[in-house]
Amino acid sequence: QVQLVESGGGLVQPGGSLRLSCAASGFTFSSYTMSWVRQAPGKGLEWVSDIDSGGGSTYYADSVKGRFTISRDNAKNTLYLQMNSLKPEDTAVYYCKPKEEDYWGQGTQVTVSS
Repeated sequence: QVQLVESGGGLVQPGGSLRLSCAASGFTFSSYTMSWVRQAPGKGLEWVSDIDSGGGSTYYADSVKGRFTISRDNAKNTLYLQMNSLKPEDTAVYYCKPKEEDYWGQGTQVTVSS
């Protein structure tokens, strides 16, 4: 069955960095455009970033452009999100998913606070 396991979240001060990972299994990871999506407390889902199946094309929400970098390792079936210059408004649960499929993991909590 499809499994998506996000990790790497935590508590970080404003201006700090975190690297999220998403281990995927149960589907042909290398064939799918993958996305990071987040949900802040009391708010709806917000798209953060996409990366195409080969990793050659990436897309970002304006709110994270220039601060976050999405990448993938198809040999390891793993998706990454490098987050730099974190802001309190980046506080959310972060999820990875195939862009066009309704598969979800448990998410990883990112809290940016001093």
